[in-house]
Amino acid sequence: MLLVQARGEPSPLYEAEDPRGCEDLGAFNRNVPLDDCRPVTLPADLADALRRWSLARPPEGFASRPDLRKHVKQGLATAQRLAGHLGPSWVVRYWDESHRTVKWVCWGCDRLHWERDSHGTPPHPVDITVEGEFKFGPLRSDGFGDFFPDDLVSALYKWAEGIDTTLNLDLRDREDGKYDAEWKRLFQEGMDLAKRVAHELGPARTVTYKGLANGGLAALTSITWQGIRQL
Repeated sequence: MLLVQARGEPSPLYEAEDPRGCEDLGAFNRNVPLDDCRPVTLPADLADALRRWSLARPPEGFASRPDLRKHVKQGLATAQRLAGHLGPSWVVRYWDESHRTVKWVCWGCDRLHWERDSHGTPPHPVDITVEGEFKFGPLRSDGFGDFFPDDLVSALYKWAEGIDTTLNLDLRDREDGKYDAEWKRLFQEGMDLAKRVAHELGPARTVTYKGLANGGLAALTSITWQGIRQL
């Protein structure tokens, strides 16, 4: 469990020496260096954002309420990025200095919670499927249907749009083999995107790549952050 709190140190991440005392804010007395979030490595831009946010707090605190609120808002956004990157296997809490409260930061939504498991169990999809299909989002999971992600947006949207465009052209021209090269390119692009998604989701989740539903190119490949295997 990590507490995100700006205390003027290069890292705003803290953990309790004794996990049994994690409800007590004072128990979070061990500073966690930004390069020590094992087994997950923080992206350089995220580590830099955490560092800058922590060091931006004046040692004596904020004299201006607007400045304090701005700092709290920036810290919350950074804590949400951290929770999203670490995933469900980590617990992140955030100290709101303006309200002097500590809340749970959800890894899968943009809200703070008073309770750790506010979404229930499981709180969000764990096994993710990447599949290109006409007019559907590129990500899907049992119980959640198809959806578009918050990260990798431009690449996945472009891939999904490419599938729509190619299928429309294929249906318009109805010429055997005319778009085979494009379907193969989209198929490989989908595999590469699935690997990127698996890398972003980290060790807690699995991505399944099913290929293209419309292009006649199917695959059933299980992808984790460590590698891929055929199913």
